Amino acid sequence: MSKPRKPKGRPISGWLILDKPVDFGSTEAVSKIKWLFKAQKCGHAGTLDPLASGMLPIALGDATKTVPYVMDGRKIYEFTVTWGEERATDDLEGEVTRSSDTRPTEQQIRDLLPEYTGIISQIPPQFSAIKIAGERAYDLAREGETVEIPSREVEIFRLTLLDCPDADTAHFEVECGKGTYVRALARDFGREFGCYGHISDLRRSFVAPFAEDSMIPLADLVALEEIEDIDERLAALDALLIDTSEALSSLPHLVVNDDQAHRLKMGNPILVRGRDAPVAESEAYATARGKLVAIGEIGQGEFRPKRVFG
Repeated sequence: MSKPRKPKGRPISGWLILDKPVDFGSTEAVSKIKWLFKAQKCGHAGTLDPLASGMLPIALGDATKTVPYVMDGRKIYEFTVTWGEERATDDLEGEVTRSSDTRPTEQQIRDLLPEYTGIISQIPPQFSAIKIAGERAYDLAREGETVEIPSREVEIFRLTLLDCPDADTAHFEVECGKGTYVRALARDFGREFGCYGHISDLRRSFVAPFAEDSMIPLADLVALEEIEDIDERLAALDALLIDTSEALSSLPHLVVNDDQAHRLKMGNPILVRGRDAPVAESEAYATARGKLVAIGEIGQGEFRPKRVFG
C-alpha cells in the first residue's frame, strides 16, 4: 500500500485581509497569497470581480473551515453608476446592450433608494457565478446563451447616495447581506429611470467581522519578496495574519482549559458549567490559551464539537 502524500507547504493558519487591486481576479489573488506564504491550503470568502477593488478575506490552513461564517457576514461597498448605457456584464467590461439620453435628477435618485432598502427581490446578472442546470451562468453567457435566472431575496441594510459628480454619474454606498449583487442594483436603477446604467467603479470596504484598517495592499506583500532570508520573509508575512477565531466573533464563546481542549480535539463532548454558561446554542466556539479549539453546539449541559482545529 502506498503512503499518503504529504501536503506541500507550511501548515500555517489564519486570515489575511487583502486589499485587492483592480484587474486582479480573486482566484489569482488566492494563488498569489498561497505561494507567498508557502501555505498548504488557501481560499477566499466572497469573490470580488476583477474590475472591483478592496477587501478580500483570504483564509489559510485551518481558517478555511471558518469561511462560511465570513461569507454570511454583512458587506459594505462604494460604487459608481454611469447612466446612459446598460452593458452585458452590468459593468465596464461588457458590450453596450441598451442606451438612452435620459438622465435622472438627484432628487429622483434619492426618492428611489427607499424602494431598494430592506428585503428586496433581485435577479443576479447574466455574468454571475449562479448555477443554472449545473453550469455557471457566466460560462453560459460567454457562449452567447441568455438564461432565465430566478429572482431571489437579498437584504439591503443601508443604501446612501454620496454625491452626483455630474449628470452622467452617481456615487453610492451600500451595506448589504449575503448574495447581493451590486452590479444588479446599477442595472435595476437604470431600468427604473429609463436611462439604463452600469457599474463604472466598485470597491468593497468591509466584510464582517473584519475592519477596513485590517486590509493589506497587495503591493505591500509583494514588497516583502525582496527580503532574501526566507525565514525572515515568512516571519514578516505571518505577522500580518489575523487569528482564525476572529471569523467567529458573532458566535457565543467558551474558554476551556487544556484538558477540555484535548477532549474536544479528540471529538469528545465536555461539560459546560457555571452560572453564566450558555444553556443552548446551535453554534458556538471554544478557545484555549487564546487559540481556537473547536466549533460546536451547546445543549443539555454539554459542548459537542462539530469541527476541531489543530
